Amino acid sequence: MGKKIRVLIVDDSASVRQTLTAVLQQDPDIEVMGAASDPFMAAKRIQDDIPDVITLDVEMPRMDGITFLRKLMAQHPIPVVMCSSLTEAGSETLLQALEAGAVDIILKPKIGAADHLAESGMRIREVVKSAAQARISGVRRPSARGSASASGPAAKLTADAMLPPPTGRAMAKTTEMVVCVGASTGGTEALREMLEALPANAPGMVIVQHMPEKFTAAFAKRLNSLCEVEVKEAEDGDPVLRGHVLIAPGDKHMLLERQGARYHVSVKTGPLVSRHRPSVDVLFRSAARAAGANAMGVIMTGMGDDGARGMEEMKQAGAFTVAQDEATSVVFGMPKEAIARGGVDKVVPLEKIAQEILMTQAKF
Repeated sequence: MGKKIRVLIVDDSASVRQTLTAVLQQDPDIEVMGAASDPFMAAKRIQDDIPDVITLDVEMPRMDGITFLRKLMAQHPIPVVMCSSLTEAGSETLLQALEAGAVDIILKPKIGAADHLAESGMRIREVVKSAAQARISGVRRPSARGSASASGPAAKLTADAMLPPPTGRAMAKTTEMVVCVGASTGGTEALREMLEALPANAPGMVIVQHMPEKFTAAFAKRLNSLCEVEVKEAEDGDPVLRGHVLIAPGDKHMLLERQGARYHVSVKTGPLVSRHRPSVDVLFRSAARAAGANAMGVIMTGMGDDGARGMEEMKQAGAFTVAQDEATSVVFGMPKEAIARGGVDKVVPLEKIAQEILMTQAKF
């Protein structure tokens, strides 16, 4: 067993502090070193004992979480996971937190709903472990993982839970291509950088970014305001068009489907796949089935192995596949697993991904 990940919980709600403590301590690799009811108490605690990860509420007395986050990043960068209730109004604020340096977002568990709490707990533990490995100010945090898996001992479903594996190759290349992208921890800013580098006539793109429901709509809206391509949260039946980007909605799977020579997406409920919903594996497998050599797969920063199997299936179906390199990844888990499975044709830094997309488009 390696060194445990030491977590400081900062939240003004005693019940939330208690619940998060209980959820995190279910993992043998995590130790809750303490809790603070506001940023001033947290700052005092950090002076004496530096945690590996901080979970931080947004709305608190004496100082809000975003202000504390900015001060922390400027003075003593520590991986921070923002903790919030499920509100669309707060999603813009949380996106600001990601811009300010937060590693990820988790939703406060709904106390009393056993199924939700169990599912939330899995997500919370995974996010905290991912944060502990994140690069902060360009420096990778030392790994503190032990013998347990990255997401705990719960059974992990594959994409078989949503659709069958590809059978043979899809149709040969046509004049249009579709780009399928998967990302997790660190992906919000990585996706922004990649999409901002694309022109308005870039190939149609579908993206799975691990993010809670309601936040994906605000995320897509923000990207749309910054990029030449049009970005929106995907709805069932949306067509995949040149110059358009569809973001999978949080808590729903997104599949690529083909009708004739045209592509559209199907947005579905379903079980967690690779412990995620939406799952990159589900999107990539659907692309292998529907698009084959007409698709390009891109796997970006994130912890775990979601997307690794699906990218291998895309490559076997004739797609060109690219992974973000370790140096520019906040967490190199997902790209590393895809590379290890042999599903990646090329490994490039973040700033070169848009170029690879356009070079691939030019071959169609």
